[in-house]
This record gives sequence, structure tokens and C-alpha cells, in this order.
Amino acid sequence: MDIFLLILSFLIMIVGIIGSIIPVLPGPLSSWLGLFIFSNITDVEVESSILIFCLIIALIIFVLDYIIPIYTSKRFGASKYGIIGASIGTLIGLFLPPFGIIFGALIGAIAGELLLNKNFDKSIKAALGVFLGLIVSGFTKALISIVFLVIYINLFLNNFSNLF
Repeated sequence: MDIFLLILSFLIMIVGIIGSIIPVLPGPLSSWLGLFIFSNITDVEVESSILIFCLIIALIIFVLDYIIPIYTSKRFGASKYGIIGASIGTLIGLFLPPFGIIFGALIGAIAGELLLNKNFDKSIKAALGVFLGLIVSGFTKALISIVFLVIYINLFLNNFSNLF
């Protein structure tokens, strides 16, 4: 059973990295869950302070994932309509992999802005803000998830003989 849970915890870590790119899957929170499962199924001593610190980071990133795109959108002049359009476009884009999320967000932001002010140049600028926010948010989530994976692998390799 421990081997099954060990494999499961590793797969959850991978889902966390994939979830950094695909909005439906939770990124860093999944990666933290993989660390948590690993720490509870093995005899490996994982300091609770590491788990708590990683959880806090994962929760902060989870919240920032919603704030960053809105902040960058507003900085580039997006209105509420542009942000709503980008959100709808992102949801529709989920069904059009691999780039549907990005194009959906961009097209949605442009459409939302065009509905409000009919100014194509302003709509493009707002869409660039949405795009920048998505990129920054995704990169941050991926980076944190990869750091969690490195911690996981380090714990695994340092305690390999204890695991089997």
C-alpha cells in the first residue's frame, strides 16, 4: 500500500505542475498535497515547519492567481467587461487545447472591451494586460510547483533506503 501511495503522491506532484498551466487543475495546492501524502506514508522525517511553510506559500499563490490577472488587466486599462470577457474566453478555451486558454482569454478580453467602448486599440491594450497577467500567474504557479517537486525528490533520494 505504501508503494501505491508513494506513486500517487508523485503523480499528484506532476498534476500540480500541469495544473500551473491548465486552470482547471489546482497547481501548487496539488503539489503540496503530494508532499503531505509523502510525509505521512513514509518513515521519512519531514519537518512540520516545511509543510506549513509550503502550505502557506501554496495558499498565497492560490489567492494571487486570481489577483494578478485582474491587477495587470486594470493596469493596462481593462474594464469589468474586458475582465469578464477574458474569464468567459478562458473557460471556453479549456475545450480547445493546447492554446485555447490563451487565445480564449485574449479574444474574450477584446470582445468585452469592444462591447463597452468600441475602441479597438484600447481593447487590444486591455487584452495584452490579461495575457501578461495569465503568463505571470502561470509562471509563478509553475515555479512554486517545481520547487515543491524538488523538495519532494530531495526527500525521496535522501531517504531512499528507508523507503524500501
